Amino acid sequence: MIDQEDRIIKINIEDEMKSSYIDYSMSVIVSRALPDVRDGFKPVHRRILYGMSELGNTADKPHKKSARIVGEVLGKFHPHGDSSVYNAMVRLAQDWSMRYPLVDGQGNMGSVDGDSPAAMRYTEARLNKLAEEMLRDIDKETVDFQLNFDDTLQEPTVLPTRIPNLLINGSSGIAVGMATNIAPHNLTECINGIIAYIDNKDIDTKGLMHYIKAPDFPTGAYIYGYQGVEEAFETGRGRVVMRGKAEIESDKSHDKIIISEIPYLVNKADLIKSIADLVSDKKIEGISNVNDESDREGMRIVVDIKRDANASIVLNMLYKLTALQSSFSVNNIALVNGRPEMLNLKRMIELFVEHRIDVVIRRTRFDLRKAEERAHILEGLIIASDNIDEVIAIIRGSSTPQMAIQRLMERFELSEIQARAIVEMRLRQLTGLEQEKLHAEFEEIQKLIAYLNEILTNEELRMQVIKDELIEVRDKYGDERRSEIIFSAEEMNAEDFYADDEMVITISHMGYIKRTALSEFQTQNRGGVGARGTDTRDEDFVEYIYPATNHNYMLFFTQKGKCYWLRVFKIPEGTKNSKGRAIQNLLNIDSDDSVTAFVRVEDLQDEEYINSNYLLFCTRNGVVKKTLLEAYSRPRQNGVIAITLRDDDQVISVRLTDGKKHVILANRNGRAIRFDEEDVRPMGRTASGVKGITLDDDGEDAVIGMICMDPESDNTILVVSEQGYGKRTMLNDEDGEPVYRITRRGGKGVKTINITDKTGKLVAIKSVTDDNDLMIINKSGITIRVKISDIRIMGRVTQGVRLINLEKRNDEIASVCKVNAEDNGEDDDDVNVEEYENDEKSGDVNDAEMSGEVNTDENVN
Repeated sequence: MIDQEDRIIKINIEDEMKSSYIDYSMSVIVSRALPDVRDGFKPVHRRILYGMSELGNTADKPHKKSARIVGEVLGKFHPHGDSSVYNAMVRLAQDWSMRYPLVDGQGNMGSVDGDSPAAMRYTEARLNKLAEEMLRDIDKETVDFQLNFDDTLQEPTVLPTRIPNLLINGSSGIAVGMATNIAPHNLTECINGIIAYIDNKDIDTKGLMHYIKAPDFPTGAYIYGYQGVEEAFETGRGRVVMRGKAEIESDKSHDKIIISEIPYLVNKADLIKSIADLVSDKKIEGISNVNDESDREGMRIVVDIKRDANASIVLNMLYKLTALQSSFSVNNIALVNGRPEMLNLKRMIELFVEHRIDVVIRRTRFDLRKAEERAHILEGLIIASDNIDEVIAIIRGSSTPQMAIQRLMERFELSEIQARAIVEMRLRQLTGLEQEKLHAEFEEIQKLIAYLNEILTNEELRMQVIKDELIEVRDKYGDERRSEIIFSAEEMNAEDFYADDEMVITISHMGYIKRTALSEFQTQNRGGVGARGTDTRDEDFVEYIYPATNHNYMLFFTQKGKCYWLRVFKIPEGTKNSKGRAIQNLLNIDSDDSVTAFVRVEDLQDEEYINSNYLLFCTRNGVVKKTLLEAYSRPRQNGVIAITLRDDDQVISVRLTDGKKHVILANRNGRAIRFDEEDVRPMGRTASGVKGITLDDDGEDAVIGMICMDPESDNTILVVSEQGYGKRTMLNDEDGEPVYRITRRGGKGVKTINITDKTGKLVAIKSVTDDNDLMIINKSGITIRVKISDIRIMGRVTQGVRLINLEKRNDEIASVCKVNAEDNGEDDDDVNVEEYENDEKSGDVNDAEMSGEVNTDENVN
């Protein structure tokens, strides 16, 4: 008897763990998680189809209970859990999971909402006709078989499929140390691509992509962008972006977003819940309700949009924040000769064609053998029919069948097979008609033998057979593409999530900034008291206001001469009563610097635009500088130098021009100078500029604003003083003579308003028309909106009229901004922000000319 210690084998645990884990890993890779490149199946799916075929559960027979099918597969081929087999079979029947389902299910097979299928005792299934194409010729020794788990039966190692299943249905699975995720494609496109490969083995991936455009997902939707598709086809790895198909429907009450298709593998119920959660969490605004109206006719998810919301913006938010836009990460790993391999499109087609060649050769050899066996028998039968009397005599003279067979073999030199066939021949075959059939059949079988031999010896004919079979499958089962391709799709930009609404940008003296919808500001009659527009901190007041739209690009210029870049929608939005956010939190501005001017531009990437427009600078001390916009088209996070300033100077205004305007600068003491912009030569970005106006030597004078306008403009010049007085003056008189005469830059200018203690110093100068409104904000935060048409046109040297009543408050005007007048003068929702008039014709952008800035142009005598 062997001692127990002698039966104990001592090994290193590290070596045993490595060995066992490798065995386990290979088992998972080869026998569970990865598909075979030839038929595209994992073992469980292959066993399900073969088991149903062996059960006679084909498309021309009635459905059988799923429990019976699962039991067949479990008991004969797949000794694992019944739920795993049932779930695998159910997935083969789901048209939202499989691009081309292979099982015809009956009963509750689950849903795109993620509902579980009914228990297997309730549902029924059978193979569909497409699945039968994958099993065709399996009984002709076309594939290798192996013993099942208990060595009692045989099962195929691969199916002799005529269909490129791995391509058309894809596959996914997680093995050990690797995973596969192969996208489904369109059957018609795939077969066309395979035929193109057969005709030209040197065709590259780009050539194949003329036939196979992109993946084709069961749930349709859009393939958004093509770069990921190209990468996946070229390398076997790539990211394909899918975007649900949605349309915006408009009716009298509100807009609706109708979602009719969703990305592949997205759960519809989860998608709807995620939308509802985003609405409840206030991450998406503008949605009033979400309903699932899907039925037998198709999918229909209805997202109701609030009246005041922009449906396009809401849809973009859904694409960004929900699975309505998802990605499919392609990772084409499949088993090639039992080993995992990364496959590109051409390699997958090449291996499928090799499989078809092998199947056709093995099938042809089988058919040839059967044909030759039949021809051999027919030869014997024909000999017997030609010598029928003698054959009958031999058979009648024999005491046993074996004796008859032996005597026939000796007499006619027949083989045992031939002789046995003669002995077993029915008497009716002795008739003349039957003898003719034997000769005809023999001739046909000889032709078949010749054809089969040619298939084996002629590669061209063999490939033609494969092509013909593929074309037959394509014509019978091919369909139209479901997933529409958007080739030139771009990544969504931040601006896609903001409507291009008209806004008013407000900046306080202490550097708080916000954007507010223009519709919040209402019009009042001239001389009104105003309404509170901004809450400010103690000792703070609104200093600058500026009209813009959300999608505008904003260039920010500081008093120290630096330039920063920001999109309007990135400025925090607030109500007209909110105080805003510190601008230092948005821009990397030095603590001792502040923004004094802004320029709005449409597109800083347009080369023609930025090289045909200029930025015109004006400083507090009367210096002007003109530089191409291109020099400011690439601001850095920390800003760039916009202008080099002399001591004690600061930027107060920047305008966008076409280089052909007239410029008016105005100073605090009520004078203005007008000169041709061409008098200012273009300079580099860091240049200091030249003198635009000569200021008084009283120590208090400064430039408060700048206007750029066409020389023949019909606009009037509006000036506003600290104490709320203002007026309009014609640029040119009725005879076309300039009211503000044109001089060379650098002079002292002419009087533009009669400054008194009652009016206070000049604070603003604007170019306006009767179609404009004027927004005035004083230092305490009170705002008033005045119709320009209500302000009288007066002489250049007059005092003007009261625009805002400041007698009840110890207050001064802080800032003035021009906006478009309302269409009917009452409906505040229809108000649009207008650019300054010189902007309209040259593409110029509004600058925020803030309190304390007014520009004048001409020298005084």
